[in-house]
Amino acid sequence: MTNSQTYIDLENQYGAKNYKPLDVVIAKASGVWVEDMDGRKYLDCLAAYSAVNQGHCHPKIIQALVEQAGKVTLTSRAFRNDQLGPFMKELCDLTGFEMGLPMNSGAEAVETALKLARKWGHMVKDIPKNQAEIVTVAGNFHGRTITTISFSTEPSYQDAFGPFTPGFVTVPYGDSAAVENALTQNTAAVLVEPIQGEAGVVIPPAGYLKRLREICDKNKMLLIADEIQTGLGRTGKLFAFEHEGIRPDVVIVGKALSGGVYPVSAVLSSKELMELFKPGEHGSTFGGNPLAAAVGRAALKVIVEEKLVENSAVLGEYFLEQLEEIPSPHVKEVRGKGLFIGVELKEEAGGARRFCEALRDRGILCKETHDHVIRFAPPLVIDRATIDGALPAIRDVLNMK
Repeated sequence: MTNSQTYIDLENQYGAKNYKPLDVVIAKASGVWVEDMDGRKYLDCLAAYSAVNQGHCHPKIIQALVEQAGKVTLTSRAFRNDQLGPFMKELCDLTGFEMGLPMNSGAEAVETALKLARKWGHMVKDIPKNQAEIVTVAGNFHGRTITTISFSTEPSYQDAFGPFTPGFVTVPYGDSAAVENALTQNTAAVLVEPIQGEAGVVIPPAGYLKRLREICDKNKMLLIADEIQTGLGRTGKLFAFEHEGIRPDVVIVGKALSGGVYPVSAVLSSKELMELFKPGEHGSTFGGNPLAAAVGRAALKVIVEEKLVENSAVLGEYFLEQLEEIPSPHVKEVRGKGLFIGVELKEEAGGARRFCEALRDRGILCKETHDHVIRFAPPLVIDRATIDGALPAIRDVLNMK
């Protein structure tokens, strides 16, 4: 029995089976590489769903974690700490928003944005209390809370988990006319991922986000962009919405906000919107804690100082081109922006899982998305030589029987 199998057995025996991971037990990680219990190295092409944009265990982020852990880790928001203010300033300076509200997980940040939109709808747009509606889109993934699954179109996310939260209308993704047709006098906001990650790296038609911005402006609604996976450099821009030159009213960030070291998320918006929240109306014991803030500050500095946004743009274009040139009877489409790439397989290919298992056996870690898509999203610190080293194995796997 291998060391890895021991840990797989323990997890299977004592852990709830709400995931179906590839059977690789990671014990160490650095940069773009991870190592299992048996000492085998793998190239990480998932980056923890974009949480590890800065690479695994980045020394500057780890240093910030360790130093802060020796000072103070948690004060709660009942008191102030010396890290939160600087973190919020640095985050706002980098992103261009006026204020931020820190939380922990991405799902918490989504819930925060939804509460903000509902309060804005009532206080500013004069929507009757408890009547605000929010337009969402098919194929979305905004978390797994009761509210966020209430507007999911993935059956497995909803089955047996009802009743669901009212107040949401779901229309097809990429269809701005459908958004317009779904509006009522009680519509407060449109919530959208600029590129859908869990749906299989789905990119909307050109001009979609720009049209949503126009619709929201015309109808006095908020445009909320969920950039938890796509933000902070993943698509070759700081935010994916920048590809269309628009600016949402509210942006949700998470994952790479800590470089994968600690749960950190935030909602970004204007001072006018953020000040709608009054003391006691929303919060989190751990949200904005000094350890998280110190880690977040270091994570942001790494993105800027190491030019990870630029690296994602250049190497993403290269990686995409190389994948597009692979002749394979199984591939239906290759699509992506920056280092956010999806390889969609034909129905007859037999599903993406077996390809991901074959890639694992060749030392490359990917994860299937919605059965038929392989996602390639390595840490943004990857270099061209590493991509070149992986391509032969990827070619072989995409051409297996």
